[in-house]
Amino acid sequence: MTQQRTDAGLRKVVRAVAMLNLAYFGVEFAVALAIGSVSLFADSVDFLEDASVNLLIAVAIGWSARRRSRLGMVLAGVLLVPAIATLWTAWQKFNLPAAPAPLPLSLAALGALAVNMSCAFMLVRYRHHRGSLTQAAFLSARNDVFANIAIIAAALVTAFLWPTAWPDLIVGLVIIGINADAAREVWTAASKEHQAEA
Repeated sequence: MTQQRTDAGLRKVVRAVAMLNLAYFGVEFAVALAIGSVSLFADSVDFLEDASVNLLIAVAIGWSARRRSRLGMVLAGVLLVPAIATLWTAWQKFNLPAAPAPLPLSLAALGALAVNMSCAFMLVRYRHHRGSLTQAAFLSARNDVFANIAIIAAALVTAFLWPTAWPDLIVGLVIIGINADAAREVWTAASKEHQAEA
């Protein structure tokens, strides 16, 4: 496959992934606000961040390796935005600890899982193409799958074992860790690319 054909395919995929993420952001954000879920709030903000990352990748595909590595460093910072938003939401939840409704929590997380698995499947083919940019997109989708499974588990625990805000809060804090680790991986990859081009 030629570089141009691969770039064209990648551009098409990241645009589709961006649109899927943007659409599900609206769904999950509305549910998170309605039921007061920290973990869904974190995941919804993450959908918005993923949409932004994938749109930036679509724009940057034709850039030089040096410019792409710089954008990779910026994207590493963007990956931390959901973590910061979730910390704020978690802090508010500590002050008013009410358990979110388990059924809408699990249904929203199942929908998110389907979207993120689809995105990861579309991106897996390109995860090593164009360095840290596509690595950021793939890692974000892959990590979101794990986060969605954790949210579903929190809903089940809340419904059947521990009907408090804690399962939701704990998963929200785990999502912060997942996003921070993805940011670190992308920063490391972008730094290596930047040094190689220097």
